[in-house]
Amino acid sequence: MKHRILVVSLTILCLVRSSGQEALVPAEGKSSSSGMKWIPAGDFVMGSARAEARANEKPEHPVKMDGFWIDLKPVTNADFAKFVSDTGYITTAEKPVDWEELKKSLPPDATKPDPEMLKPGSMVFTPTEGPVDLREMSAWWRWVQGADWKHPEGPDSDIKGRENHPVVQVSWYDAAAYAKWAGKRLPTEAEWEYAARGGLKGKRYAWGDEPMRDGKALANTWTGEFPYKNTAEDGFKGTAPVGSFPANAWGLYDMGGNVWNWCSDWYRPDTYSRDLLALKVKAGNDASPAELVCHNPSGPLKSYSPGHPHQTEERVTKGGSFLCHPAYCESYRPSARRGTPPDTGMSHIGFRCAKSAPAPATALTKP
Repeated sequence: MKHRILVVSLTILCLVRSSGQEALVPAEGKSSSSGMKWIPAGDFVMGSARAEARANEKPEHPVKMDGFWIDLKPVTNADFAKFVSDTGYITTAEKPVDWEELKKSLPPDATKPDPEMLKPGSMVFTPTEGPVDLREMSAWWRWVQGADWKHPEGPDSDIKGRENHPVVQVSWYDAAAYAKWAGKRLPTEAEWEYAARGGLKGKRYAWGDEPMRDGKALANTWTGEFPYKNTAEDGFKGTAPVGSFPANAWGLYDMGGNVWNWCSDWYRPDTYSRDLLALKVKAGNDASPAELVCHNPSGPLKSYSPGHPHQTEERVTKGGSFLCHPAYCESYRPSARRGTPPDTGMSHIGFRCAKSAPAPATALTKP
């Protein structure tokens, strides 16, 4: 039993490493907003009350946002390679596992694993041979030594020919370091969802309510039978080059599918209900609807997830990925959200950046 707990902890909660690295200085010339879109101030309904929404997407609630910039597309392998070349940065997946940190996220009676299991590596999706219990994520996720951003599927893989694909196998710390170097930051969950919706109200997806348009896929997701048969009806079995599918109404690409996006917020499944409760307590029993609007929410002060009692920290990820399938997650909906340990790299998690800069002179209306 102890061995099973340890293996599951290593493969589902992933591995905790020392994330310390010298503070990065933004690269010279990285203060421009090239490759970004200005999203003007406005309001929207965050979360969802639709039938397909999960508990952590509820309750839907009004949010008011200031304007901000956000990347048109996810950060690519070529982008990340430039960052590493300029800084010498070493990603989380390229570092040995720190046992002293790891055991803080494991049951108290967990024993130290063989040193071989603590070598650098990351989580890699591996199709199963047939149908499996979809509650058992360990059936299709493997800890692979030598897997990192340059070797997404393991040491025998590389990113040659995938320079324009979104970078994966990056932890939250890696994404935040890149953003700082680029003179940007990670978007808040509210910024990400506001941008993903593109001004549409109450729609299931970033583009509307229908999963396809004129018989064509609108996002890179899993087609066929998950997790063992991908028919690639959308043209891809893994990640796709960024911008391969139509942009949303605000000109943003890959706001659903392809790769999950790291956000700056700590994760709690009850964030929305806690935010609304705080507003009600502050405003009193006679609060007007205008007093129950969240302004630029940036998430809780710390994370908590009852489903992961030994995992102390999780950050929000949004957008779903090429592994999302209606029978399993369908998390390429804008309201979908999940928590992921910040030290975790996986073969379906990437990121895009945001920026709190003045609006361009020509930005007078919503995009």
